[in-house]
Amino acid sequence: MYEPNVVGDWQEYDDEHAGLRVRVHGLEKAEPPRGRDDAAEGLVYFRFRVTVENRTTDSFGIHLEDGQIDIRVGGDGESAFLDWRNSQFIEGFDVYPLRRVTSVLYAAAPEGCLPLVDIQVQLKVDDEWTGRYLWSGGIGPHDASVPVGARPDSAMDSLAAQVISFLEREAGQGPAS
Repeated sequence: MYEPNVVGDWQEYDDEHAGLRVRVHGLEKAEPPRGRDDAAEGLVYFRFRVTVENRTTDSFGIHLEDGQIDIRVGGDGESAFLDWRNSQFIEGFDVYPLRRVTSVLYAAAPEGCLPLVDIQVQLKVDDEWTGRYLWSGGIGPHDASVPVGARPDSAMDSLAAQVISFLEREAGQGPAS
């Protein structure tokens, strides 16, 4: 089964883009530098970064704009507002070996939806589309966030409890659930 990345994790590319990796990180509440967009009235702003790293001996032309990013918030996966005017995209930047390029993006959503934020990214590398990857995270009280497919019925559904359970199963010390 496909598992999303956690915000902050690197995702390695395979095949023709082997050696490139990307991550979504720095998810936090933040006001945009050029002021709020009128379309975001009543919403809470947040920002995140998308970093692409080249670990090969070749250079790659990287392109990342608003149509290549999808942000969903809350348990129902509602679309967040991406503020393209305040965001800094990557537009045809050549990333040389052992270098990185970072895009800073601003979005807005209802405050109650921020504990669960999913960000999907699809890069364009040398005029070819890469695979889509998903990062999941949240802002604020993380007790309210629920991993994909889980039900918030008990304390055992928290991310920390799932990690502990997984580690115990791997070590052969805990119950298999």
